Amino acid sequence: MKKRIARLFLAGTVVLAGGAAWAQAPVASTVGNTEVLYDKPDQFTDISFDPRKREEALTELTRHFDKLGVSLPAGQRLKIVVTDVDLAGREDPRVRSANEIRVLTGGADWPRISLSYELEQDGKVIRSDKAQLSDMSYLTHMNRYATGERLRYEKLMIDEWFSKTFNIPVNKLNRSS
Repeated sequence: MKKRIARLFLAGTVVLAGGAAWAQAPVASTVGNTEVLYDKPDQFTDISFDPRKREEALTELTRHFDKLGVSLPAGQRLKIVVTDVDLAGREDPRVRSANEIRVLTGGADWPRISLSYELEQDGKVIRSDKAQLSDMSYLTHMNRYATGERLRYEKLMIDEWFSKTFNIPVNKLNRSS
């Protein structure tokens, strides 16, 4: 019995240490001509209470940035550092289930993302800046993404920023899942 408790304690310590290491390390992804880095994701304003769900959301955002990066002209490479994420709605802490419940009110719960970026052309930086993405009226305008699409409000907000920043018409952006 004592050995079993000692093993459980050791396993729990390893899991906690691994989770702490993940929380402190930046999460990065490089696909094609897009590189996405998440700086201190454990300190983001609102993404998820659960580390696995947080990682899933960041992976979904990364995939979306990667898909948009495909529409950049040949020879261009986009590097993005996300410094904060505040998802649309609020997670309801009273409801704990396999699927998180986010309550969308249209009040002060609009999606926000803080990031900086560098656009390179053949290895030379041609544009860089910081951006504060937000969509205060996220529930009042048409959303091209399906109702069941994960992070649909954040994706639409990113599409609008990408289109405006890099002069690529919204209808030309790659929206396939």
